[in-house]
Amino acid sequence: MRTSNRRGLFKTAEEDRNNREGLKGWLNPSRYGWERVSYWLQRLTGLFLLIYFIGHIYETSSLTGGAGAWNAMLQFTETPWGHLFLILVIGTSTYHSTNGIRLIFTEAGRGLGRPGRPDYPYDALSLNYRQKSGIWIALILAAVAMFYGGNVLFGGD
Repeated sequence: MRTSNRRGLFKTAEEDRNNREGLKGWLNPSRYGWERVSYWLQRLTGLFLLIYFIGHIYETSSLTGGAGAWNAMLQFTETPWGHLFLILVIGTSTYHSTNGIRLIFTEAGRGLGRPGRPDYPYDALSLNYRQKSGIWIALILAAVAMFYGGNVLFGGD
């Protein structure tokens, strides 16, 4: 009697569970190329901006408590830590929106180049010079926006 050996085609449930890296695997961009790092930063900045958005709604709702409550809430933003947080908000929103625009163009097929045969070592053909430039432009614009925001918030001339 012959037993079928599915080991080559299918993973067992235990093997599948052991292969999952979870959050640790998601937060480790070091083993990936620029496209994966860009994807990781897009998700991270999106989560940060969601948290900021919720906090901003809470902050703005303090306006219903009157001028005293509003001024007490605004005192946080006048501290050096508040300024650093706002600089981080400026940088993340700039990167997230600029990289999002790059991704919109990518989804529309702009800047991808010609498709090629996927030969080993499976380099992403979609990540050509134009795509890498878009990632660098997003990073540079975020850095410039953070520098400008820091200059404004910390009173530089």
